[in-house]
Amino acid sequence: MNAPELILYNGNITTLDRDHSQASAVAIAGGRIAATGGEELLGTANDKTQRIDLKGRRVIPGLNDSHMHVIRGGLSYTVELRWDGVPSLADVLRMLKEQAERTPPGQWVRVIGGWSEFQFAERRMPTIEEINAVSPDTPVFVLHLYCRGILNRAALRACGYTKDTPNPPSGEIQRDANGNPTGLLIARPNAGILYATVGKQPRLPPEHQMNSSRHFMRELNRLGLTSLVDAGGGSQIYPDDYVVMEELHKRGEMTVRMAYNIFTQKPKEEKDDFLRCMKLTAPGNGDDFYR
Repeated sequence: MNAPELILYNGNITTLDRDHSQASAVAIAGGRIAATGGEELLGTANDKTQRIDLKGRRVIPGLNDSHMHVIRGGLSYTVELRWDGVPSLADVLRMLKEQAERTPPGQWVRVIGGWSEFQFAERRMPTIEEINAVSPDTPVFVLHLYCRGILNRAALRACGYTKDTPNPPSGEIQRDANGNPTGLLIARPNAGILYATVGKQPRLPPEHQMNSSRHFMRELNRLGLTSLVDAGGGSQIYPDDYVVMEELHKRGEMTVRMAYNIFTQKPKEEKDDFLRCMKLTAPGNGDDFYR
């Protein structure tokens, strides 16, 4: 074995090898695991080898998520407000108020999933009235699963949803007794209205999108993910929405390996979508990091 670039030692390493499921050291050479074993691996090092004393910590193989939306989600990750694990509506509304106060003019407060009303002590969703009270002037969009979205008054104005706006084919704009939009969007029969509303929100400049995507990948790294499959999806258009990740790949700044899918966008025009994309790329194009 050539001298490794990295040796992790003095740890508890899960190898997933049935015959040797545990090791205390692992050597990395050429970007791959070269050997597992014990402290004898330190004898293969040279003066350029990085050595990390794990001090008994557990090491596992990198995790893979087989269905994510990092390419699309990364474009706006840093402007999202995350409610993951927040224990109460009181905390949620305080966070929403603080986010609205620091959101620059022209941008929205966005809560794009990752939460459930059952995590809150109150066991319910925030009401539209509560959201309007903490953010009367900054547009707010709260996505709940893929079934509904909440817009405050400022976001309704920004979207142009009025009494005269017809329901789109892919969703319902809930209305009060006078026919005015309440702010609740219902995904019926599908989530098209939710995708369309996300599409109405202002984009960050390209360099900010790259920074946002880097932060998203680093958060995945923090949770143990080293590879994933990006599933494409509605409003994620090839190649326009892939430019940022392509650039990060060229710069060597991706921190997760990624296999990505291209998704057709227009019902009954799928063939045209595929024929257009086939002129630009093909299945398997790319390398071991981005394919």
